[in-house]
Amino acid sequence: MENDSLMPWYAIDWFYPETLGGFQWEWPWAFYLLLLLPIIWLLRSLILRYRKQSLPTSLSQVRLSSGWVVWLRLLPSFLLLLAVVLLITALARPQRTNERVEQYTEGIDIMLVIDISESMMIEDFKPNRMQAAKTTAIDFIEGRFQDRIGLVVFSGEAYSLSPLTTDYSLLEGYIRDISFEMIEARGTAIGSALAVGTNRMRESEAASKVVILLSDGDNTAGNIDPITAARLAAAFDIKVYTIAIGKEGKVPFGTDFFGRTRYVENTLDETTLREIAQIGSGRFFRVDDNAGLQAVFDEIDELEKAEIIETRYRDTQDYYTIYMKWGILFLLSFLFSKSTFMSNILRD
Repeated sequence: MENDSLMPWYAIDWFYPETLGGFQWEWPWAFYLLLLLPIIWLLRSLILRYRKQSLPTSLSQVRLSSGWVVWLRLLPSFLLLLAVVLLITALARPQRTNERVEQYTEGIDIMLVIDISESMMIEDFKPNRMQAAKTTAIDFIEGRFQDRIGLVVFSGEAYSLSPLTTDYSLLEGYIRDISFEMIEARGTAIGSALAVGTNRMRESEAASKVVILLSDGDNTAGNIDPITAARLAAAFDIKVYTIAIGKEGKVPFGTDFFGRTRYVENTLDETTLREIAQIGSGRFFRVDDNAGLQAVFDEIDELEKAEIIETRYRDTQDYYTIYMKWGILFLLSFLFSKSTFMSNILRD
């Protein structure tokens, strides 16, 4: 119940089912005492019955067993019963606990460097290499927590599409918008792409800095040699994972004029990507289908997980005094009904 701290103790709202149901009970075993009440009531009735003295009366039996006074004489017992129930409720100690959880981590800076050259349109992945890479990258981002992630795309030139950021929604939008037309220059500038990614991370103070480089071709463009770029990344303590995507040999690449699948010859410079990973103290991966690509990103995700530190704050508020006050109020009412002029009315 909201704002219950502002509600006075005498408010009837404390007895609403939604209020009682919202409590945690420190000592719920106390409610088992309620099971003793019928037994105590029965014993009390038997004792009073055998000890009660009866006197002759001139009133008829009908007159004795009817009228508001007959019901009024039950009032003290009812007040005592309410007092006991409320005191037992207070004994069970109703509480509400507000728990606040704070999670934080030292964080990892990750730069995704993705090849968007024309060869990424090859359809040995479904629906093609580009779409498979985009889908897998988005899944990877969604699994991160408080890591800063950036994005570089390249073909004949390299372009920084997003700086390091924790705005994952924005980053995922950038990835979805990636297209082959973003960069006019044709070719595959692996060295330039790695250098751009390194430049984006060189001032990072993160405990761990990682580049994930995904490409399907040979280095055929750019003005920086891939090995030189790898050494530059290593100089800034950047770990480099390289992923060679695609099959070699004849692979499907669109359709011809008659709607038939067209095949092209595909080659991949695996040696250079292996050397880049070795220099960058990372790992090289080779994948030739969607499942393999997903498995690689899952493995990198596990390798580059920062420990998440969790702090819990618990604020517990007791409400037993509310029901204790009500119980004392009914107990005093019971004693008043037994020790004043009302006792004669209720007894006769």
